[in-house]
Amino acid sequence: MSRKYFGTDGVRGTANSYPMTAELALKLGAAAGRFFRTDGRNGHRVVIGKDTRLSGYMIENALTAGLTSTGMNVLLLGPVPTPGVGYLTRSMRADLGIMISASHNPANDNGIKFFGPDGFKLDDAAETRIEAMLEGEIALAQPQNIGRAKRIDDGLGRYVEYAKTTFPFRGTLEGLKVVIDCANGAAYKAAPQALWELGAEVVPMGVTPNGLNINAKCGSTHPETAASAVVAHGADLGICLDGDADRVIIIDEQGQVADGDQFMALLAARWADAGRLNHGTLVASVMSNLGLERFLTGRGLRLERAPVGDRYVVERMREGGFNLGGEQSGHIVMTDYATTGDGLIAALQFLAAMAESGRKASELVRQFDTVPQMLKNVRYQAGQEPLKAATVQHAIAGAEARLVGKGRLLIRKSGTEPLIRVMAECEDEALLNELIDGIVGAVQAAV
Repeated sequence: MSRKYFGTDGVRGTANSYPMTAELALKLGAAAGRFFRTDGRNGHRVVIGKDTRLSGYMIENALTAGLTSTGMNVLLLGPVPTPGVGYLTRSMRADLGIMISASHNPANDNGIKFFGPDGFKLDDAAETRIEAMLEGEIALAQPQNIGRAKRIDDGLGRYVEYAKTTFPFRGTLEGLKVVIDCANGAAYKAAPQALWELGAEVVPMGVTPNGLNINAKCGSTHPETAASAVVAHGADLGICLDGDADRVIIIDEQGQVADGDQFMALLAARWADAGRLNHGTLVASVMSNLGLERFLTGRGLRLERAPVGDRYVVERMREGGFNLGGEQSGHIVMTDYATTGDGLIAALQFLAAMAESGRKASELVRQFDTVPQMLKNVRYQAGQEPLKAATVQHAIAGAEARLVGKGRLLIRKSGTEPLIRVMAECEDEALLNELIDGIVGAVQAAV
């Protein structure tokens, strides 16, 4: 069935506008509470984390009201990275984890992501069942069974301590200067603290959130800010996180930016050499560069592609028993350590590679030559279906025919924003530009 509220990563939208309203958040909390509390017991608990958006207060309170109304006990973590919620859901034996965040989106957006008791994000089937409950009456708890809410003051510290245990090099980060851009988001305390405690000289950026500046010209969506700082401070490495710290972009000492594909190639090669890459396979999304696939094939390794969204990458990893995956955008998923993309823990693995090899960041982030790739977005209005237009379908079919044996084309709707994403790869850059512009023009005309 088509879903009205849930997208590729929970429910997301502009704060205080449908569907991201306090009213819906309250009902969504009640539905999720009823979904998990089916036996009438009062011992069920849910942990709630959030990033630094102003609207987080409103949504947190509304969710808490809905959850407690169905008998769930709520543990409030405050600002904590998304992977921290996954970790603490499992660590604290909670039945449900919730992260309030719109990830890399602007401050005016917000979202709600759900984690099951195993710390992994809920699958489509569970989300669809919760959504179906929103359409009917939700049975509330008896007055004596209403849940309680409690603030957990040391949740962030627990996550930081765990993240540090994943640093495999027996030593410290002493002697390394690291620029860390936290995007004024959920990791603004956790990431600099972890790096400092491991001995690095830390140059923090994006660590003064005011509720409105998350992802604003900083973080993984704007790595140029940190790149300039790396050069200016003579740093050994730059680390850019996004608003909820589940993705990371690496910057070498020369200020050059490396995306998630290069990072995954490095980890896959290192893990394969160490005999720890399960089934010799890396799982990436359909957006990952063709160069990554060629790199892995050349080393006798495999690339499996999943739909866009780290949740779908993780689902394929769990199905196949794979332990490394991610996305070009910077989600690095290592199920040996975390249940979802974790920007801080991934950065620690890169620092471990530097420490163990004695090589500079610039020597580690260029694992393969990328095939020229272009991505353009076209915004559309609610209710529009531009991909169904005959002119758009004709443009796509023509482009696919011309790319046979030369590259690939991917056209899709974004699962988090009202955008049509048009991506193509081709060694012939002139042809690449021509085809992308033709499809974008057709989509623009249709909207």
